Amino acid sequence: MPPGKFAYGMDLSSLTIVGTILSFIHLLGILTSVHAVMNGRTPQGAIAWALTLVFIPYFSLPIYWVFGRSKFQGYINSRRVGNERVREHTKQLRPVDPRFLSDLNQNLRYKVLEELADYPFTTGNSVELLIDGDATYDAIEEAIRSAREYILFQFYIIRDDESGRRFRELLIEKAQEGVRVYFLYDEIGSYQLPHKYLEPMRHAGVSVSPFHTTKGRGNRFQLNFRNHRKIVVADGRVALVGGLNIGNEYQGKSERFGPWRDTHIRLAGPAVQSAQWSFVEDWYWANHMTPDLQWQEEGAENGTQQVLILHSGPVDDLETCGLFFAHLCNVACKRVWIASPYFVPDRQLIAALQLAALRGCDVRIMLPERPDHLMVYLSSFAYMHETATENIRFYRYQPGFLHQKVILIDDELAAIGTANLDNRSVRLNFEIMASIVDPEFAKQVETMLERDFDQCVEVDPHELPTRSFMFRLIVSLSRLLAPIQ
Repeated sequence: MPPGKFAYGMDLSSLTIVGTILSFIHLLGILTSVHAVMNGRTPQGAIAWALTLVFIPYFSLPIYWVFGRSKFQGYINSRRVGNERVREHTKQLRPVDPRFLSDLNQNLRYKVLEELADYPFTTGNSVELLIDGDATYDAIEEAIRSAREYILFQFYIIRDDESGRRFRELLIEKAQEGVRVYFLYDEIGSYQLPHKYLEPMRHAGVSVSPFHTTKGRGNRFQLNFRNHRKIVVADGRVALVGGLNIGNEYQGKSERFGPWRDTHIRLAGPAVQSAQWSFVEDWYWANHMTPDLQWQEEGAENGTQQVLILHSGPVDDLETCGLFFAHLCNVACKRVWIASPYFVPDRQLIAALQLAALRGCDVRIMLPERPDHLMVYLSSFAYMHETATENIRFYRYQPGFLHQKVILIDDELAAIGTANLDNRSVRLNFEIMASIVDPEFAKQVETMLERDFDQCVEVDPHELPTRSFMFRLIVSLSRLLAPIQ
């Protein structure tokens, strides 16, 4: 071997360069671990990031800077300025017309929800429960066709398939009639959406925009924050929110998932203005302009239901979504029924569920049997085992994929929207939930969930210790990574 040469043909200078690069990567990993500890969303997440950044920085550094940050700083800075500008254009929205103010804020359980939402419950609303894809898509189509002034159309996932093209053609038709159409999508959730899907709408005069998750200094390479909201508003009179996106699988046409179980609502009345407000904030972030919309509140025909719209996201001063879930569990006296595709609760939600069970509440949690995100699915075994007490029962939905996000509290409050029981919804996603206080509507939701429970298999939450060592190891690893998923 020639002097100065080592194995694999590397000379001393090359080794020095490699050593310097490796040392720099490790130093950067250590410094970044300090950032993770100082800014972690949870202690568990901070520890998980810190350990991986110190010991395997080659892999964890790029992942952390893409997925690890908990604050959408570009959005925060823009929103502080933007919200004031939005309010200048929508002064009619606040305060609420006294005719539609609810008296629920006299009750502490509801006053807390109003504080979280920074908006009151309103009365004079009408809410229709929409079960599964066909009913939801028909209601969305009806709302679009009824619009005479404008349509707001926002979804996390939009597919270029039969269902997606159905709504594209409807929106083009309305735009050609002179109706203003605003089309907002999350470019990460809809990463498969091709330009050829969007171009016909643009040519027809539809205002098309991605949410621009990566806009803003320091956000260009991050992929962790998603706009998970699903909102349709027609003329400020009708709104639809819930769990369904736009695609064939949401109508049960997927071979992988089979029948798709989901829930949406159609809302009319003054609460529509709050759903519209959520869209406007997102649209302003994406485009730095506010559409000229209708902000005059009107009661729905025969509307008597009391509704609160809560929109949450990583820009909130508080963890609004997590506090919302915990508070609902804490105020329950009789029942906490939850349907969610994911179960990755944090400590405060685990404690709230356990306290509800200890008070004697009927606590039931419905989860899917078929996973769409394997790691989250595996994590749920550990969290079920950790959460379970005598009065907490877990069910796995059998016919197909369960995607609905529904909470039923006692005999009067139902919440339906986009938020899941996981770290992503609580801390990373922009979400929207509608809370409806009305015994008759709560009864409809109870009947719906009872039918769903009849199609479930109750599972033993304490089965994990009886499973194989390899399964328990994989579950434990999945749970360890849950805070950073």
